[in-house]
Amino acid sequence: MRALAIVDGEHYAPVVRDALAELPYEFVAAVLIGGSEKLRGDADYGVPMELDVESAVAQRLPDVVVDLSDEPVLGPVARFALASRVLALGLPYIGADFRLDPPELDAFELPSVAVIGTGKRVGKTAVTGHLARLLAADRSVVVVAMGRGGPAEPEVVSVPPTVESLVALSRSGRHAASDHLETAAVVGVATVGCRRCGGGLAGAVATSNVRDGARVAVGLDPDLVVFDGSGAALPPIAADHTVAVVGGHQDPAVVAGYLNAYRLLLADLVVVTMADAASDWPVVGDAIGRVVRPGVEVVVTALQPRPLVGVGERSVAYFCTAPPSAHPRLRRHLEDVHGARIVHVSGNLADRNALREELVGVEAEVFLVELKAAAIDVVAEVALGRGSEVVLAANDVVPLQGQPDLDERVLEMAKFGS
Repeated sequence: MRALAIVDGEHYAPVVRDALAELPYEFVAAVLIGGSEKLRGDADYGVPMELDVESAVAQRLPDVVVDLSDEPVLGPVARFALASRVLALGLPYIGADFRLDPPELDAFELPSVAVIGTGKRVGKTAVTGHLARLLAADRSVVVVAMGRGGPAEPEVVSVPPTVESLVALSRSGRHAASDHLETAAVVGVATVGCRRCGGGLAGAVATSNVRDGARVAVGLDPDLVVFDGSGAALPPIAADHTVAVVGGHQDPAVVAGYLNAYRLLLADLVVVTMADAASDWPVVGDAIGRVVRPGVEVVVTALQPRPLVGVGERSVAYFCTAPPSAHPRLRRHLEDVHGARIVHVSGNLADRNALREELVGVEAEVFLVELKAAAIDVVAEVALGRGSEVVLAANDVVPLQGQPDLDERVLEMAKFGS
């Protein structure tokens, strides 16, 4: 196996040279990553030296990168950053007691975009819906979505589901708030629902039926397929373009550190969501900017709820997954823009016990819900049992003032073959 060695000047060069001869690789080059304590002039490692990992990989074409460095030159933070760069080059990164592999991504024959996230509840499905709605204006679009509650076999949803049909699905034992159902309901494009289990540090999944779902999508003969990731897990498809979604409320060290740096290095466009509810989003933006490839744009946005049915001048209880800090803003938006009389805002859709407790004291003409988590099996069931109307809510992705035009960036990115 052809290998590129990562070495440091805190090791005595003859020790490293002997290690390169002993290890079961054909070392084709080495990169001195830093340190100078044990260097004496021009150290001889017995292999050609390259200036950086990227040029070494391009020139020497290794199969793996083997890290023979250590503290203090490469501590945990720096090592994850280097690992992300190596994985983004499509190579395994191996050390004394670890091996990190880039997720296996299958080739795909149609024009495609992948939407991935740096965690759960970052607004990834809203961004997927925004892209699908925008791109479907002048071409046929299919969304392939995977989730932790998805169907055992890829499921095509070509007609937007209604609240009634979702309740019936829930009563049959199915998870009625899967991402593909949400996208089909709020966007109106055909979706293919898939499932996955497990998620690795770099976003690989332990099992999924997304590859089968991709074949189903091809059979629908669309012009473009959007692959929607799940949490921080990547769809196992090598899409033509990748959009990374980051929550403005996330810890910058998590957003741009660990192997989220790898996710950002895959991105052709980064969308920061919920920034209007996060006072320190500029710090998140700065962290992203230090990682992404040159020329990759970052668009900072807000998520604004939009009822799919008019709720003006009616008493409305709104149920979502947003943190409490965002609730006053969401209330004002629904009142000012959609004319609702908001009597209650809940962010407990993902906490069934808390949701059931608060529902006891909620009375409203309309129960407005994001199609997530317990929206159907808990909120819709309670609301319908009381004779209230249940209305689904979309989340519109709106750039903050002064930010680049998101739609322009997406349309430019999606000029396939140009």
